[in-house]
Amino acid sequence: MVPPVVHSLREQIREHIVEGIVSGRWKPGERIVERRIAVELEVSQTPVREALRELEALRLIESAPNKGVRVRNLTAADLEEIYPVRAGLEQIAAELACGRLAEDVSALEGHVARLYEADRAGDGEAQVRHTVAFHRELVRASGNSVLLHTWESLGIGVWTALAIRWLGTRQQSYAEEHEAVVEAFRRRDPRIGELVKEHVLGCAPRA
Repeated sequence: MVPPVVHSLREQIREHIVEGIVSGRWKPGERIVERRIAVELEVSQTPVREALRELEALRLIESAPNKGVRVRNLTAADLEEIYPVRAGLEQIAAELACGRLAEDVSALEGHVARLYEADRAGDGEAQVRHTVAFHRELVRASGNSVLLHTWESLGIGVWTALAIRWLGTRQQSYAEEHEAVVEAFRRRDPRIGELVKEHVLGCAPRA
């Protein structure tokens, strides 16, 4: 069993800011004030500054002298670019994780169950959350810390969530498509890496 993820304060703040960008609280071009976030969350400015630096490295925000930090004007092309990168990384992860997940897919099954509930309820927020969580667990199951660090450091989860929410990409059924991936692991499909790659590319938005 893969242990649960424990998010640091910096990561929690980063997620808070990302949610604000996605929800429209901070619109493209709008300034994000570090001090206001610190006061709102009742934290020091240091972890807020660290979270903002991470988001700038991910190209979600940008800073300029005397202008502060602002949300980038992201294009559809920016959001689409992540999918070929994801597909390559997750293909490798699937091949490395194949043996482990063939024995125990419980880490993935829980998210599939939640996706069925989200599909039935038409809950877009839950669909995004469990889709990203499913793929994160798949990468973690590879047991390769370098691969996981690369996946996380590229902000793939963030970019995927933004693409789904902003470009409106939708699968026929989030749950069924992810359950098909689980079944491929169960039967030790020799093409598992290629299947996961095709699955990821098939989820790419078409702006």
